[in-house]
Amino acid sequence: MTQQREINYVNKSFTDLRQQLVDYSKNYFPDTYNDFSPTSPGMMFMEMAAYVGDILSFYQDIQLQETFLQYAQEPGNLYAMAYMMGYRPKITSVATVNLDVYQRVPAALVGGQYVPDFTYAILLGENTQIQSTVNPDVKFLIQDAVNFSFSSSYDPTEITVYSTAGNTVTQFLLKKSISAISAEVKTATYTVSSPERFKTFTLVDTNIAGILDVTDSNNNTWTEVPYLAQDTVFNKQTNTATDAQLVPYTMTLQRVPRRFVTRFDKNGNLLIQFGAGTSQDSDTVITPDPTNVGLGNNAIGISRIDRAYDPSNFLFTGTYGLAPSNTTLTVRYLVGGGIEANAPTDTLTTILASTRTSLNAGYANTLVITNPTPATGGKDGDTSEELRQNSIKAYSEQLRAVTREDYTIRALSLPSQFGSIAKVFVSQDQLSSTVSTVDNILDGNPLALSMYVLAYTSNKHLTTATGTLKFNLKTYLSQYRILTDAVNIKDAFIVNIGIRYDVVLRPGYIGRDVLLKCTEILKTYFEITKWSINQPINLSEVYTALDKAKGVQTVQNVEIFNKVGGNYSQYGYDLRGATKNNIVYPSYDPCIFEVKFPDIDIEGRVTSL
Repeated sequence: MTQQREINYVNKSFTDLRQQLVDYSKNYFPDTYNDFSPTSPGMMFMEMAAYVGDILSFYQDIQLQETFLQYAQEPGNLYAMAYMMGYRPKITSVATVNLDVYQRVPAALVGGQYVPDFTYAILLGENTQIQSTVNPDVKFLIQDAVNFSFSSSYDPTEITVYSTAGNTVTQFLLKKSISAISAEVKTATYTVSSPERFKTFTLVDTNIAGILDVTDSNNNTWTEVPYLAQDTVFNKQTNTATDAQLVPYTMTLQRVPRRFVTRFDKNGNLLIQFGAGTSQDSDTVITPDPTNVGLGNNAIGISRIDRAYDPSNFLFTGTYGLAPSNTTLTVRYLVGGGIEANAPTDTLTTILASTRTSLNAGYANTLVITNPTPATGGKDGDTSEELRQNSIKAYSEQLRAVTREDYTIRALSLPSQFGSIAKVFVSQDQLSSTVSTVDNILDGNPLALSMYVLAYTSNKHLTTATGTLKFNLKTYLSQYRILTDAVNIKDAFIVNIGIRYDVVLRPGYIGRDVLLKCTEILKTYFEITKWSINQPINLSEVYTALDKAKGVQTVQNVEIFNKVGGNYSQYGYDLRGATKNNIVYPSYDPCIFEVKFPDIDIEGRVTSL
């Protein structure tokens, strides 16, 4: 009868495995082998077996660890699980800015009045490139055309008198305000022969912000969708009705058999994947009604009466889009963004590439462009921890914003080509009217939220978000907001602070070296990426952090003081009055504490007992 031997499968380290093999040999082969000295051949084989077991256990643990989003470390696994959870990783985030464009035109006498001669008005073409005068590598893109001869309520042309000769107006100054993003357009082409199911191309570049458009050699346009099963998208068409001045575009629902999806890999390259079908059906504009909702093959033979329909894919087609064949695909994509793209005021003044047209030439050289406000929203790609946390949150919200945390993570997930929000705080909205005598909380809208946001400058300092960035955020949130919810996007307040601290040294330590260590500790503690809106300052934690510095015997004093005006925020705050039990509390109006210039705002001093 076979002897039943007791084997312990828990031991996983080299030492434990080695000892288990030794104990096994002593228990079951006491007469066959009894030389367990370190130099014996038997111990060599046992240690080799323990080594192999240790390595296999290590890889087993790593493989198991990489299947959990909370513990995964391999970038490729993090990216794959992020997409699986419904979060789209960011490689870069572009900055957004409002630009003022000026042009001079001659005056014309019409009906006894001097008016601008719009035959000299310039049409600045789409995708005009603007370069920063501070950093030539930073380029901005004006995606829409600038037409000085056209004016409407949503795209006004401001007209002022530029020069006169006596009582005669000789020239007018035209002004347009437009939005731009920190990106430049690049092009890649791919040749496709026979159709291939789920054909995938890899776009290799750095700081890819997204796809601008994809066209083929037959002049067909391919549309990007969130997932290939979505076969309908919203499409804008020029409004020709009498209210065109107020509503320039109308929205329709369009079926898009030519579609593709994109996703980033761990190296920052962009994968472009097309569908699997070969049908040549043309695009059609459709309206959901009982005759087409749920249209498609009922392959499973189950009644559709109680089926949950996706409003973005109510046709339920099974081809997942067409596969390109016998054509050449031209992909125009955007690159740019990052922290360095947050350009300061009046630095975007150089026009690089543009198409300028006008009926009459002669005033093309009068075109001037500048940014009256700094560009904001630029941010580097997600770190591993940001990727992990955003993915977990995206899964819990299921692409719908319900709780305050849902709105927070959705705002932070704004697609990179539309800018980036640095800080978000969401709370229930309070009464907007300041003249009401009714209690704010009781009279507030229970279905309204206030979203306080901030962005980064090029130096990674906090600043208020531009109007364009807020508009992009508003449009983005509208896709996930519950119909009955109202969201008011507001600016959070920035309270700039400085720190003074006094320490007593241990014997034998040099004061300068200890102060440098203490200052570095405070720089790390107050690093702005670690702070959120409405987060209080715990002075006890600051004392503890300084006390751990090598060479510090006692922390005598830590003082937080306000920095206001000049290069700092304009908002003052009574820090002394807001301090209670060693905690500095933020204001009732959402604010964030920022050490803007750590090298000069943190002051240390060596004292004696």
